[in-house]
This record gives sequence, C-alpha cells and structure tokens, in this order.
Amino acid sequence: MSHRGHVIIFTMSNQNRRPRTLSLWALFLGLGPISALPGFASEIAPADHVVVHKAEHKLYLYNGSHLLGAYKVALGLSPVGTKEREHDFRTPEGRYFLARRNTRSDYFLSIQVSYPNKNDELRARKKRWAPGGSIMIHGLPNVPKHPASYYESNDWTDGCIALSNSDMVEVWLRTQDNIPIDILP
Repeated sequence: MSHRGHVIIFTMSNQNRRPRTLSLWALFLGLGPISALPGFASEIAPADHVVVHKAEHKLYLYNGSHLLGAYKVALGLSPVGTKEREHDFRTPEGRYFLARRNTRSDYFLSIQVSYPNKNDELRARKKRWAPGGSIMIHGLPNVPKHPASYYESNDWTDGCIALSNSDMVEVWLRTQDNIPIDILP
C-alpha cells in the first residue's frame, strides 16, 4: 500500500483532528503539505467572517463573499431582542469577534464571542445592570439534561449560539480567533 493510502486511512479515522495535525502527518510521511493532496484544501477552506441571523436560526460562514456553509443554530431561551444584561437568556446582536477556543468546555467544543463590546457595556451601565458575558458558539452539552430531540427543536442556551456536534466540528475547523462575527436580529 502506498503512503497516500495511509494518509487516507488516517484522515478517515481522525476526522475530528485539526488540519494542522493532518499536515504534520503528511509531512512526516514525506508527502509534503496536506493541501497538495487532491481535493483536501477545498474541503477545509477557512472562513474570514461569521454571520448569525437569529430570526432564521442560521449561522453562515464566509470567505470574502463566498458562502462556505450554513448551519442550523439554537439560541438563548428568549431569542427575540438583543442581550441587555446577564441572566436575560438573550443572544446578543451586533459586531463581535471570535475570541478564544475551549476544548474542555461543558459543551462539545466552544468558541468565545467577544461580548460585551463597548456599546453593550454603556447600555447596561446606564441601567445599572451587569452586561453579562461568556457568550459562546458551542455544540451540545457533554452531559445532556434533555433528550436529543429537545436540543434539535428548541432554543435552549443561556444566550449562546449552539450547533449540532458535527456542525460544531466544521465551524471549529474553518474559523480562527479574531475574525468578525455579526449577529443580526
């Protein structure tokens, strides 16, 4: 069997690994960069912008104006309106950035959203409220409290943006920290 066959087997059995890991294995096996393998680079095209349309319950990944993917999302328990304060169960609206990643989250992977921004802090301060924080894009709970059907058909987060675990893997692989995320009503 050729080295290329070994990489295909490795890729199929380790689909949740980051592309960098696969690239290192390809280099180790003497195949050069993984992007040189046919079809691989187009499968993991990076996003440079994330858009969430709350009314549509959709998250979109873009590279420039090219749509890379659309994903169904669940939102905060009170999804209408922007987040005003902590514990209001709303998902914020506005321009933010992907801030950091957490593989040890209570949910299947998580990427922090840079909420609150300065406008959110000012709005909350005027009403003497705490703006809240810890808004994430994440998968399903690692220890579910409800049947799977509940998570598929309801808004259930405290204000985060939740995806299926398989969609979360794709969003995780296609995004990097510091890219913008626009959360629209």
